[in-house]
Amino acid sequence: MFNVSLAHDFSIYALRRKKLIDLVKNTYKNASGAIVLFAGFEGERTSFRQESSFYYFSGIHEPGIVLVLHLSGKVSLYIPNCVENRKKWIFSPIELSQENATKLGVDEVLVLGDACTGYQFYPFFPEQEYTHLIKLFDMLVKNKQTIFTLNPDNPSGYTEQRLILNRIKEFIPDISKVVQDISPLVASMRRSKDMHEIDLLYKAVEITIMAQEAAASAIADGMMECEVQASLEYIMIGSCTKPSFPSIVGSGKNSTILHYTNNNGIMKHGDLVVVDIGAEFGNYAADLTRTYPVSGTFTKRQREIYTIVLETQQYIADLAKPGMWLSNKEQPDQSLNHLAKKFIAQRGYGDYFPHGIGHFLGLDVHDVGDYTIPLQEGDVITIEPGIYIPEEQIGIRIEDDYWIVKNGVVCLSEDLPKSINAIEQMVQQSLEDTMHAEADESDIFDDSNDSGIEH
Repeated sequence: MFNVSLAHDFSIYALRRKKLIDLVKNTYKNASGAIVLFAGFEGERTSFRQESSFYYFSGIHEPGIVLVLHLSGKVSLYIPNCVENRKKWIFSPIELSQENATKLGVDEVLVLGDACTGYQFYPFFPEQEYTHLIKLFDMLVKNKQTIFTLNPDNPSGYTEQRLILNRIKEFIPDISKVVQDISPLVASMRRSKDMHEIDLLYKAVEITIMAQEAAASAIADGMMECEVQASLEYIMIGSCTKPSFPSIVGSGKNSTILHYTNNNGIMKHGDLVVVDIGAEFGNYAADLTRTYPVSGTFTKRQREIYTIVLETQQYIADLAKPGMWLSNKEQPDQSLNHLAKKFIAQRGYGDYFPHGIGHFLGLDVHDVGDYTIPLQEGDVITIEPGIYIPEEQIGIRIEDDYWIVKNGVVCLSEDLPKSINAIEQMVQQSLEDTMHAEADESDIFDDSNDSGIEH
């Protein structure tokens, strides 16, 4: 039902590359040189996921490759020289070869350097495995041309790509003189979602809704949090997707821990359960949170807090539109984050809302985007207010995904219930089904005994 075709049209990525080249040339007048984008690397204990910006401009899932966009318009794809060896170990939906260059939307497919000994590439590579790319870089440096790449001056962004640059610096010490960071330009492109991306986000959300419904059905007194996690992730895996981040299933005191991922607690009657999850479809992430009562009914106190959280979300969603900021301390009256905190503080819970109201969403769960720039059409954000009271073991968060349009927002996840009555019904239906199943099982054993069958 949700199968992602392995063979897709690469023309969309070619258009993005052209737009990026034009953006760089318009930003850096009279510039010469090339845009260089590095793919991610494989890990030993995790499945490979392509670096998001590289995927955005290439559509290619293979690790260790390098995309070079010459400002003249020529596009070169440099691949590790281990293709034949890699075929024995790893499946690739499309062979990266000169024969497939046109299909990939590039002009040429070249090898990075000499033959590799294995089938994997690493950031601390030997020089000979990158000799051809190093030769290109050396030429650009000698001609005082610019290497435009993703090299932000911050603690966390594009870490693998920066490791590659640092490694190449050991072979070309002067390369730093010609490197220009273009991560803000790339972020500005990725932030505004086209209809192809919106469609993928809708599918990711739809699968996540199904997973939330499975979670609600698995909640019961005495069940472990990990059993709920297993139920919801079964839906994701069965839909040809995977979690876009570690699933959070926190009950009781654990519901008040924002990024709780142990998921090894036992749910008890009277507890609340925060389920914060997202499926990744076609590399695009959903991020939805619901809070459920284990007993199937919120207590009076839980209903009081839940109502405030829900009203906060509705209030902010009504205000969200182009021109508002997601978070801007200089413009608090037009900042969704500051307005949400004020709304909750006025109800006496300002100290119990420690996180922001939301974040950008897309290829990454916390997607790229400049918070100093107001919201604009094409943005996709989350709105996720919460109140967490550890001393009462009450943690409540409600999170939905929203697409910014001309006059407001479209909730991508509107099909997932969140009213108090609807949430209670989701859990109660599961409890009723469990009771009926137990009753039917009891009847079967009674009938067996009546028929004279010995056990």
